[in-house]
Amino acid sequence: MHTTLKVLTTAILATTLVGCIGPIKEKEAPISLETQKVAQETQQAQLPTPVLKRKIALGRITNETSYGKSLLRDSQGDPLGKQTADMLAKALRESNQFTVLERTDLASLSKESQLTGNQFQAVGADVLVIGSITEFGRRTDGVSEFWRSTKSQIAYAKMDVRLVDTSNGVVIASFSGAGEARAESGSILGYGARTTYDGTLNDKAISLAVSDVVSKMVNGLANRPWRTAFLTLEPGSIAISGGTSQGLKPGMELVVKAMGKSVKSAQTGFNVQLPGQEIARIRVIQTFGDTAETEGSLVQLVSGSLAGQQVDKLIVEEIK
Repeated sequence: MHTTLKVLTTAILATTLVGCIGPIKEKEAPISLETQKVAQETQQAQLPTPVLKRKIALGRITNETSYGKSLLRDSQGDPLGKQTADMLAKALRESNQFTVLERTDLASLSKESQLTGNQFQAVGADVLVIGSITEFGRRTDGVSEFWRSTKSQIAYAKMDVRLVDTSNGVVIASFSGAGEARAESGSILGYGARTTYDGTLNDKAISLAVSDVVSKMVNGLANRPWRTAFLTLEPGSIAISGGTSQGLKPGMELVVKAMGKSVKSAQTGFNVQLPGQEIARIRVIQTFGDTAETEGSLVQLVSGSLAGQQVDKLIVEEIK
């Protein structure tokens, strides 16, 4: 009788504990993708409207780890690097902080433009992003005891990027992003969930790393003033480059500066642009254009003077 009671008690206890364990649970660490998205949306809501978007293009994005490489795969066969580049382009676009210019498939775009009879207009970017996956791997952790066992599959990814000023090739900033995703299972007295190899953890870890690095890029570029140039200074028709897709809207005021003198630094060997002098302020009265490449804005003079100025000697900046 006592033996039967002990067996029944053990069985009930095992069933109860197994029920507590439940099915496989996926965890994203250290910060979940959803948490990062909420943080980005909150940050965007706090930014002044409209957001003046910078033109950004993706350069080399590669996999520099040993994962996914073999003797039969050349530098062109880099699926992990291509996947990361696609994720990065998507995240930059969804951040609503940048105008993302296509560079990876530029040749295909040019060829398609010729087939349609349209002239392809390549537009230069303000910033070029270059980077790579520098760490990537998987491991399995767990505990195995007499009455219970647990198992965790963990994927970890880290990427490093640098932002290059396209006007002089100088690296203006560098950022790192990391992401970790895991799936867990466990059993008690042989009862419980089992888990097999989960290949989606790789994608989730990379996605988290990309989201992390984009968040840091948004913060890192927030203090750099957006700028553009005049299209024309004709009387009664003053226009600047940039329109709706870059965040300009009627009523917005901008500052006009005369370019400072460019001098070569004996210390660095680079040409240094001296600070420009404010000569006028303008207000957007109308935007035009169908695409980001053809957009512009008509403006009117608010203060100062533009008389006698040359278009290529002026800079238009946002007011900080």
